[in-house]
Amino acid sequence: MAEVKKIAVIAGDGIGPEVVAEAVKVLKKTEELFGYKFELEYGLFGGIAIDEKGTPLPQETLEMCQRADAVLLGAVGGPKWDNNPKELRPETGLLGIRKALGLFSNIRPAVVFDCLKDASTLKPEVLEGTDLIVVRELTGGIYFGEKFRREGANGQEAVDTCVYNVQEVERIVRQAFEIAQKRSKRLASVDKANVLETSRLWRETVNRIAPEYPDVELEHVLVDNCAMQLLRRPSSFDVIVTENMFGDILSDEAAMLTGSIGMLSSASLGEGSFGLYEPVHGSAPDIAGQGIANPIATILSVALMFQLTFGYAEAGQVIENAVKSVLDAGHRTGDIAVDKSKAIGTKEMGDLIVAAMSR
Repeated sequence: MAEVKKIAVIAGDGIGPEVVAEAVKVLKKTEELFGYKFELEYGLFGGIAIDEKGTPLPQETLEMCQRADAVLLGAVGGPKWDNNPKELRPETGLLGIRKALGLFSNIRPAVVFDCLKDASTLKPEVLEGTDLIVVRELTGGIYFGEKFRREGANGQEAVDTCVYNVQEVERIVRQAFEIAQKRSKRLASVDKANVLETSRLWRETVNRIAPEYPDVELEHVLVDNCAMQLLRRPSSFDVIVTENMFGDILSDEAAMLTGSIGMLSSASLGEGSFGLYEPVHGSAPDIAGQGIANPIATILSVALMFQLTFGYAEAGQVIENAVKSVLDAGHRTGDIAVDKSKAIGTKEMGDLIVAAMSR
């Protein structure tokens, strides 16, 4: 009998519940196909948790995640909570759960499906062969540094501190080298070493570790140049590793290569096999409740979960193949449809992908 895997399911805000519902259907289909056993436990997180529990990260939700083998997260946030004090913002919950669960690495694949080249704003010939992964450091840098305001000579000043230590850089860089070894053995380390001291420490650490991975070709790229090259020659990248804020920005840029941020899955990993899986997109409150959101990023996040946490490589491939076959058949949600009048809804896309899943 298959071992029972515990999955903490957090739908979150906006379109989160809609896209997570389709991912859960995919989970249940894999139980049928492969005999897997999943135990799903649901919890509140983000804006809805602020409204119902008075905090973006309730203790019971954190404990639920700590009991689980993996976490499936929809999306959090929205304008309703934008003016809340810091401790009552959904984003504070995100930073808190990453820290509490020891999730220091965010893995974001960006693959351009041949049938979706027309959905991108770039020319098809520029996109040809694009298949890259951004490995983003998740718990250090300016997002976690000291923040304060003070009175200066010209009025109030705001200060955000960017801090990295060698251990934080080492662990994310080693993970990126290991991922590169399993792919095309090319790693681009992105920094701003011509200006920032944290980036100079980053580059020194990367250069010290690189000889341990002689089979991987290492390239240092300044972040502004990387942003430009992602649009000019995206297929030249295989694995990109970078610090927190740079990774946040570059991975969203990479998302648009695919035609829509609704196509991008992600994994947040720590030590061991535990991971938190979520789509890269936000809660999209402007379309929440309309049944038109693209569930593919969340469904592909389940495929990542199978590959990276559970070791269910075949099932992960089945999910990816099903997504590809549905797209190849011409089915599109509104965000990736050239002809918007023919777009299908969230539930219909999920049903088609489940129907296409087979061993």
